[in-house]
Amino acid sequence: MIYLDSAATTFQKPAAVAAAVQEALTGMTSPGRGGYRAAMRAAETAFNCRQELSELFGLENPEQVVLTSNATHALNIAIKSLVPPGGRAVISGYEHNAVTRPLAALSARVEVAAAPLFRPQAVTEAFARCIRPGVDAVICNHVSNVFGFAQPVEEIARLCRTRGVPFIIDASQSAGVLPLDMTALGAAFVAMPGHKGLYGPQGTGVLLCREGVPVRTLLEGGTGSASLQQEMPEFLPDRLEAGTHNMPGIAGLLAGVRFVRQRGPLEICRKERQLALLAAEELGTLPGVRVYAAPGLRSQTGVVSFTVEGRDPEEVGAALADGGIALRAGLHCAPLAHKSAGTLATGTLRLSVSDFNTREEIFRFLEAMRVLIP
Repeated sequence: MIYLDSAATTFQKPAAVAAAVQEALTGMTSPGRGGYRAAMRAAETAFNCRQELSELFGLENPEQVVLTSNATHALNIAIKSLVPPGGRAVISGYEHNAVTRPLAALSARVEVAAAPLFRPQAVTEAFARCIRPGVDAVICNHVSNVFGFAQPVEEIARLCRTRGVPFIIDASQSAGVLPLDMTALGAAFVAMPGHKGLYGPQGTGVLLCREGVPVRTLLEGGTGSASLQQEMPEFLPDRLEAGTHNMPGIAGLLAGVRFVRQRGPLEICRKERQLALLAAEELGTLPGVRVYAAPGLRSQTGVVSFTVEGRDPEEVGAALADGGIALRAGLHCAPLAHKSAGTLATGTLRLSVSDFNTREEIFRFLEAMRVLIP
């Protein structure tokens, strides 16, 4: 199989990830649940994972790194900590349902900072118009999961700092690929999955929390600490980590983060952009194919959406799958992004690469597309 759906989940992982998962299954229990070796190994692994993540993302205190089950879990905590029922939020026009659905559940008043694709300055100007007194939070993804559009989070963060509005960054598509310094940005929260650009297992996620920002619990239960009191501990990460930890997942995530740090996010991004640019330029020569990409993939990562005139994206995606090529077709859980780009009626085909893809795989994908579009 040629796997080109890494924006959903990176399928090829570093060998160390599977080894770490196996080691956790056979040698670890749960942190904070005992002083014996298996529990202590779990505690050490969880701490090391927080430490590596804090160093990668510019967070001074590893205890402000909360380990979650996925980015959706992390975003729900962040949003519901800052936006009260009926509150006000400003979001970009490219947000995932992991942002829009929690806001809908809160009956929040949502204003969309609408801007064209691949126009970072226009995005900044749109947010500048929308961030006003009374806004409870600004929420923006760093990179669109549909179009790979890298949004200007540094400028949006500056606007939020100067206007005193908390900022939540969804780094689901940028973590491990683009530089992101939590302290420099001054964001209230940064949420991300473990199973995409950090190369960890599914069922892992991360919420980076700025010190001093109040957090609301989604779950209450055992933490292995402060067991006598019936309220959740006030301190992080325990306040947001009720129940038994996913130690095989955390161990695998630790191995994935170490791979990213050793390889270097900028080098990973460079390779992914080269592969995506190759695909985008060649797709653009095929009859009836519309590619959603900026020239040279400016303001874009290794994600490219495209459509084929007169063909249902699901049909084309299924034909590619029959030929052993995996990519995604449809709305990609982000109808707002499609509405913003004008592709809501049909959706798109989305190609997304990882550090493990090759030029040869892109050429084989392109050959398959030429066969499908005579």
